Amino acid sequence: MIRLRLLLRLLDIQRVLVRHGLDDLITSAHLFRPVRFLFYLSPFTWFSKRSSGPRGQRIREALEELGPIFVKFGQSVSTRQDLLPADIGVELAKLQDQVPPFSGEEALEAIEAAFGQPADTVFATFDREALAAASIAQVHVAKLHSGQEVIVKILRPNVEAQVARDIEVLYAIARLVQRYWQDGRRLRPVEVVAEYEKTVLNELDLMREAANAAQLRRNFRGSTMIYVPEIYWDHCRMRVMVMERIHGVPINDMATLRRLGTNFKKLAADGVEIFFTQVFRDNFFHADMHPGNIFVDVTDPKNPRYAAVDFGIVGTLEDSDLRYLAANFLAFFDRNYHRVAQLHVNSGWVPPDTRVDELESAIRTVCEPIFNKPLKDISFGQVLLRLFQVARRFDMEVQPQLILLQKTLVQIEGLGRVLYPDLDLWATGQPVLQKWVTAQTGPKATAERIWHDLPEVRYTLERLPTVARRLVDQVLQNDSGLPIPSRDALYRRERRQYRVIGGVAGIVAGALLIGLGAEPDWVGWLVGAIGLVSLYLGRPKPPLARRSRP
Repeated sequence: MIRLRLLLRLLDIQRVLVRHGLDDLITSAHLFRPVRFLFYLSPFTWFSKRSSGPRGQRIREALEELGPIFVKFGQSVSTRQDLLPADIGVELAKLQDQVPPFSGEEALEAIEAAFGQPADTVFATFDREALAAASIAQVHVAKLHSGQEVIVKILRPNVEAQVARDIEVLYAIARLVQRYWQDGRRLRPVEVVAEYEKTVLNELDLMREAANAAQLRRNFRGSTMIYVPEIYWDHCRMRVMVMERIHGVPINDMATLRRLGTNFKKLAADGVEIFFTQVFRDNFFHADMHPGNIFVDVTDPKNPRYAAVDFGIVGTLEDSDLRYLAANFLAFFDRNYHRVAQLHVNSGWVPPDTRVDELESAIRTVCEPIFNKPLKDISFGQVLLRLFQVARRFDMEVQPQLILLQKTLVQIEGLGRVLYPDLDLWATGQPVLQKWVTAQTGPKATAERIWHDLPEVRYTLERLPTVARRLVDQVLQNDSGLPIPSRDALYRRERRQYRVIGGVAGIVAGALLIGLGAEPDWVGWLVGAIGLVSLYLGRPKPPLARRSRP
């Protein structure tokens, strides 16, 4: 049952759409049919002033009026200029840094509430006019008493309540979608919203964002491709963050970058390499790479360097997801469709009873026409859309933990294509990915994983004799029970004991190898299978039936 407050918010969303002349979105909606036409009967709708600007402008203004959650949605979509109509793409790009700011007085009040003292005590100078405003927070220029110029990021007033309200609305919509829409269960909308909620709530804790920035700065210390500003921890609070001010050209200011003679080919290739490095080398990636968060240091235009800001959204993956993802990338561009299909089944991304040959055929049907083009002309966005259409036939479930990665990959490709239309994403990313895969399967990586898991392995090995003895006793408890067994019987019994102990050891060793991710992956299964065979051979033989006496 939808609560009144949620219903009112949904009605408010539709009111905003009507006011901005986006009636077609209401007409095409399949939810809340009984209430969606109420606005056409409302005097407010008849007499209110409706937006009459271009379509893209109306969509942007509607998103801004609906609040931070919807602005973030528009920011994510705006990076795909190659997939959007031109009029909508241009307007949504303005969401990056043209969100109306809150007042300087409110900013000063927020600083005093966070530090317990006035802003002029905390900072030597503080510019009341916002340098830039975003959907969650805005930034001001200030100076520390040491003379260091810094950026002060402050959360918007009452933003937590706005986010909580819209997240609740998204949950309500997700539950209805999951119940009534044909693909709802497969798409797992409730889990997707839960993952999005976790991401957005993380953005509301600026101490967490400061920690993310410090980690990225450490990962790329000394890099010639990207610079991450320093965090001033003594001036960071949950609602206020202070970091080094950086100077550069916004990534979407193409006219200035061209005028300065920027090497766009290098810039685009570096962006792809940074993405693959963050994901596979560090397993810690900036997941909000829209143009408002990226600047370019053009001190040397022939060797430009990125400068990143806004670290509220970062992503990490489980080791198993990383391995499957890397293997999928490599198999995909090698056109090994059987391997791609098998990996989808093994990873659990499709139901276990899926026929690999049918999935392979469907993937081939989608990919072969695409791969007839040069790699530089292949759009990951188009590939993902086509693969999602195929996945629907095989009940492929959406993987919430991969959504951030998918979004970031699409953003990086979109930016790269704008910078350098002939960007060959795969030629740039493959060496980084191949190096990671080689490192993961090498002896050094295996030794590091064993060392990392050594305490758990040691605990397992210490328990092995006890477990083995218990299993041996259980296996042998059905023996013939003769009070004085013959020498031959003792020999058979001892041999069975060795087989059982060896079998248990093989099963445990195989499980450890599989758990540690040893490569090739069939080694662990082979050792475990040998252990099972040995355990089977050591089983007790059923006693021969005695002949009944006449």
